[in-house]
Amino acid sequence: MQFIEASKFYFDQAAKALSLGSRRERQLLTPMREIKVELTLPLDNGEIATFIGYRVQHDNARGPMKGGIRYNPAVDPDEVTALATLMTWKTAVVDLPYGGAKGGINCDPRQLSQDELQRLTRLWTDAMHDVIGPNLDIPAPDMGTNAQTMAWIVDQYANYKGWQPAVITGKPIELGGSLGREAATGRGCLFALEAVLEDAGRSLEGIRVAVQGFGNVGSWAARLMAERGAKVVAVSDVTGGIANPDGLDVPALIAHVAATKGVVNFPGGANASGEQVLTCDCDVLVPAAMEGVFTKVNAKDVRAKWIVEGANGPTTPEADETFRAAGVTVIPDIFANAGGVTVSYFEWVQNIQAYPWTEEHVNRELRARMRKAYADIKEQARASSARDLREAAFQLAIQRVARATKLRS
Repeated sequence: MQFIEASKFYFDQAAKALSLGSRRERQLLTPMREIKVELTLPLDNGEIATFIGYRVQHDNARGPMKGGIRYNPAVDPDEVTALATLMTWKTAVVDLPYGGAKGGINCDPRQLSQDELQRLTRLWTDAMHDVIGPNLDIPAPDMGTNAQTMAWIVDQYANYKGWQPAVITGKPIELGGSLGREAATGRGCLFALEAVLEDAGRSLEGIRVAVQGFGNVGSWAARLMAERGAKVVAVSDVTGGIANPDGLDVPALIAHVAATKGVVNFPGGANASGEQVLTCDCDVLVPAAMEGVFTKVNAKDVRAKWIVEGANGPTTPEADETFRAAGVTVIPDIFANAGGVTVSYFEWVQNIQAYPWTEEHVNRELRARMRKAYADIKEQARASSARDLREAAFQLAIQRVARATKLRS
């Protein structure tokens, strides 16, 4: 996968700048534990299906491991390992006391009934209950999973360890979930962008924003940026795109998507292709869908001055070079979309303390954490002469993990 190679490229680049040495580099890249399990599921029609479940626990030098669970036909050991490694750097950038992990099941959740999904989730939990836990590894939702999936996991885990809501995050509020969690990744993108614009002497007022991917992250980013005075001029999803240079009515667009399952044919704009949204006339572009969106082929056509990576790995190293030469500021994924894992951390803290926070408190703490992370990235860039925010963010994260590893050795 393209983003796996890109993540390794950025690690190698940062490790060289930090003069880590080959032994430390290999130690930091090697996962602590890799688990692969067979899950035999009785289907509703009486047949038996077999799925493969995974959990890769990359690093615990800074604390218990943290990372999502995805249900997708593309889930395989390489993907899970790369995402677990990325989580180690992401949690380190925002200075959470975590390491990285990732897991999932190789399945198509759209082809399974709700009862089948529940049984499959409980089978995964049965297989993993000894290697996850509040002080070991705390999973969370990812592609193809949601709060209901987490509810099944926390309930099944209780059969082995008793009621411990801190074993998992992204739960329903009624089971110990955190207020503000649904919007957290999109809100983190907002706070990251605000900090960068502030450095440039700008604010969100009147800034033209385009969003590629109008799922949870993209829709919340669009809504929150519009509330701060930005003008959302184009949006795309799997059905196509919609554009209006005078600005889209984001709440109305969200309602349209809920009713029609796509942004196309929204009456408040003109239909456009996904590629047209990526290259439209805007100030800020938020890729919030999938990896490898920007390549050496299309990067030169991007007209935005700031790119906020709501998705993991949307920019290839070749595209990064193009953006750097053109003076485009890329706010990298390991910082920009860290709002989700940060509020997951807040959920874990609330569960351990058995004391829930208000949504205002959650959002205030998220803003403070994101702004502190940006200040740390800027200081790393100044100290190391990093060429852009991505180089500085990777250096900062890897340096923190390397120090913790050395101190514990």
